[in-house]
Amino acid sequence: MTTPTSTHPPRGTTTPQRHIPLQGCSNFRDLGGYIGHQGRALRWGKVFRADHLADLQAQDWAQLHALGLARAVDLRGHTERQRQGYDWPQLEQHHLAIEPTLVQEAIALLQAGGQLSVPDTVALMQDTYRSFVRDHTPVFARLLALLLEDERPLVFHCTAGKDRTGWAAALLLHALGVQRVHIEHDYLLTNQLYRPAALADQAAQHAPAEVLQVLWAVQLPFLHSAYALVDAEYGGLDTYLREVLGLRADALAQLRARYLQPAA
Repeated sequence: MTTPTSTHPPRGTTTPQRHIPLQGCSNFRDLGGYIGHQGRALRWGKVFRADHLADLQAQDWAQLHALGLARAVDLRGHTERQRQGYDWPQLEQHHLAIEPTLVQEAIALLQAGGQLSVPDTVALMQDTYRSFVRDHTPVFARLLALLLEDERPLVFHCTAGKDRTGWAAALLLHALGVQRVHIEHDYLLTNQLYRPAALADQAAQHAPAEVLQVLWAVQLPFLHSAYALVDAEYGGLDTYLREVLGLRADALAQLRARYLQPAA
């Protein structure tokens, strides 16, 4: 099945880009173009997902300003933000912290000389995704609320733009009616785009290459572990979005009206 990556732009305009190439950020991309509810495509230039923004250069910020980017939702923990903060006057920041506790514990274990196998690491990442569902409902509910409160273009991001950001993107795309196969396609794009930086270099001193390949990439079993927990405890994502994240029928209709193209 072919995954749509763009809609047909108006005559005389350029085709929008999924990946936004930047010097200081490798995993910055537009969620526009995916086909959602009633066959309506997501609007381009409204919602972006990314890895952290602390290394952006002046020309990067100029490029994002030209895209109209006005808001950022930072899903990183407090220490991550302190270590790699950013400030741009035109960008309104919202800090919705999800501490990377399990991953930090794994890196600390490796740095202390402990051992971590590939199956252990996969299980760790699956536990991380289940924690998004169990422990961080207020964060994802607030992200959806921010998308409803204001129509200015928004980016949500964490450090690598792959796990916390990946689950947030999956929730949003599902709410907008995107098929799961296309949600998974978007999720896996991280493996083509993300370039691990300082934290990865630090971990590389202590971890086998095959373990690092698990830590710095995404796998569908990670995402599926969150889906499975939602199914088991809430009866599916639709119920979870409505009853747990507070996206009732009127809010869902408003979200779709704002971020999907009008019906043909």
